[in-house]
Amino acid sequence: MSKKGNTVERVWDIAEPIAKELGLELWDVRYVKEGADYFLRIFIDKDGGVDINDCEALSRAVDKPLDDNDPISNPYILEVCSPGLERPLVREEHFLRFIGADIKVKMIRPIEGVGKEFKGVLTDYNSGEVTITDHSGENQMTINVKQTAWIKLDDFD
Repeated sequence: MSKKGNTVERVWDIAEPIAKELGLELWDVRYVKEGADYFLRIFIDKDGGVDINDCEALSRAVDKPLDDNDPISNPYILEVCSPGLERPLVREEHFLRFIGADIKVKMIRPIEGVGKEFKGVLTDYNSGEVTITDHSGENQMTINVKQTAWIKLDDFD
């Protein structure tokens, strides 16, 4: 495998076909340093949700291909997990899939009259911009995803 693309892209290319074989959807891949340790986190999903057996199955299945293809030069800790109920929406397909869903948004900088954190309904996604309608249906705004700290599903209201 070539070393082109960043670490996350290379891991995604290795893990996605394996996840599909196991009946899983690859939700996200993150490679982060926390303290002195590096973590490779692979988030998976499937209809009905994932359980520990799904996580273990993917972890075992990707271990050798990751070692063989060596996309990461540093020692790291592999974690395979669910994105959780209030999962962050990060990829285009996430936004498109959850149009009509309740979401929570945290902005990097506050929006005048709205603040830094707010809730609403995801009503559209186009080229990195999300349109959010408040729960009254009266107010709508479009923001660039890059201006947000995160956008998550709001599963608790």
